[in-house]
Amino acid sequence: MKNILLFAGLFFASATSFAAVQGKEITYSANGTTLKGYLAFDDAVKGKRPGVLVVHEWWGHNEYARKRARMLAERGYTALAVDMYGDGIQALHPADAGKFAGVVNKDAALAKARFESALDVIKKEKTVDGNSIAAIGYCFGGSVVLNMARIGEPLKVVMSFHGGLSTENPATAGTIKARVASFTGEDDPMIPATQVTAFRQEMEKAGVIYKAVTYPNTKHSFTNPDADKYGQEFKLPLAYNPVADKASWDESMAFLADALKAK
Repeated sequence: MKNILLFAGLFFASATSFAAVQGKEITYSANGTTLKGYLAFDDAVKGKRPGVLVVHEWWGHNEYARKRARMLAERGYTALAVDMYGDGIQALHPADAGKFAGVVNKDAALAKARFESALDVIKKEKTVDGNSIAAIGYCFGGSVVLNMARIGEPLKVVMSFHGGLSTENPATAGTIKARVASFTGEDDPMIPATQVTAFRQEMEKAGVIYKAVTYPNTKHSFTNPDADKYGQEFKLPLAYNPVADKASWDESMAFLADALKAK
């Protein structure tokens, strides 16, 4: 009897450990550039589910982007933390981060190709419903996903966390296919109130279902626990805000679920 109970206990423990969030590194490419992403999903969830692309901050594809992918997987989505810089390169100094981000920001065709390559990858995943794809981004990544929405990428939802909202090519009526949300801090000098106002006007003029939330006493990069370290080391107006982090995540997940249910 003891042996039977021991076997049952080991089987249950094994099954429990197997039915959990799985993460794996994947390699894909765009126009000859190798891109290194990270896929996360919960293997306890049966059948196909929505897919979510996660676009990194200007520091590059790092553990923070992967963490957000796993958090989405815990919610039942399949998430792909993408690589917009190539070869999984990461910046350790703002000068390098600015240089890497600048290459992508200044070349719309390159940004589009790398984003669409990731989009193709997640659509082909066996756990993913290819007709139900969302994209979220942080800082640099927030701007990227908003720009992808502006050019009409086939996304259901796009959400930006402390991402720049300005654009030289504002959306026109009927262009954006996604529902759009932006989460920013009121004390973020990189995204002033005038930029938020212009973003709201742009979305309304384009007829987009959107949400633009600003949090009081909140600086740039407020969702990243490493923001304080970066801010102090490089004398940048960055600061983690756990209250705004939780509030924005909760609001974004409700927005995401609601939008994906909509026809």
